[in-house]
Amino acid sequence: MSARRILRSILLLQAVFALAAASALVHFQLTDSWPLALAASLALVLLVRAAITANNFVMTARHASPTPPDFRLGLGGLARLFGEEFMATMLHSSWFMATARARERIHPGSTAPPVLLLHGYGCNSGYWAQLTPLLDAAHISHAAVDLEPVLGAIDDYLHIVERAVASLCTKTNASKVVIVAHSMGGLVARAYIRTHGAQSIVHVFTMGTPHHGTCLANMGVGRNAAQMRRTHGADARESAWLRELALSEGAETRALFTSFFTHHDNIVTPQTSSQLPGARNIAFGGVGHVAMGRNRRVLERLMAELAIVATR
Repeated sequence: MSARRILRSILLLQAVFALAAASALVHFQLTDSWPLALAASLALVLLVRAAITANNFVMTARHASPTPPDFRLGLGGLARLFGEEFMATMLHSSWFMATARARERIHPGSTAPPVLLLHGYGCNSGYWAQLTPLLDAAHISHAAVDLEPVLGAIDDYLHIVERAVASLCTKTNASKVVIVAHSMGGLVARAYIRTHGAQSIVHVFTMGTPHHGTCLANMGVGRNAAQMRRTHGADARESAWLRELALSEGAETRALFTSFFTHHDNIVTPQTSSQLPGARNIAFGGVGHVAMGRNRRVLERLMAELAIVATR
């Protein structure tokens, strides 16, 4: 089953729950107004969704890496962090990813290298709904693929990447592409280079990628989640798959990477797991995991980096 169908099924269940709750409110005469009952039921659904987001922050805090002084937040900053992450989660899961399909956009005459967008675990091409308009405005050809099966092994996605790279190069007459990858997508990019080499890659930008695993993956399902697992404590250890991937990479490969990460990631924990030795590591603060794909500061920096790559 695709991520799109899974998300639509979840939305349907939420709608059924809201209708049942509204019916109960009217049936037990807690209100005689159906509009009020529906509003209360929808508010309850939103409250549950907010609680899930809050729980992610709580769970990551247990194994969090120390936050540098320059990135520490006050109450206002924490409120904005939560609000943006909750909004990003709601919009992506309830609309952008639930309605998305893989896309390819070619801008004839563009001199910028084409960009391949790789989403993360449990997501699809709809994750990039805020970035693709910026790429269009800059006349950068790009493709956003759906990595399926949703719960497959990371190496199962490499043929999708290979096909997308070949298509972009053929249709733009480019010899290489830039990869922009969120979360698990960054590991897919690294696995692709391990298997197919870097001859078709200009640069790779990863965003919130658990390069050394994340403790939250221990509760995840699927072969891909197992590959992203990490133990916690003084003797923390990442999965065998991640260790083998790291051993396959030399300094030349790591130099192809720039890792965007946030000290307030609510999925990758410890947050410094997103730092990749030998790569450029660019830190952000006050932004959550899902929100990285729509946060203004992150996207502005990414577009600036893409402009620099285009001049090489």
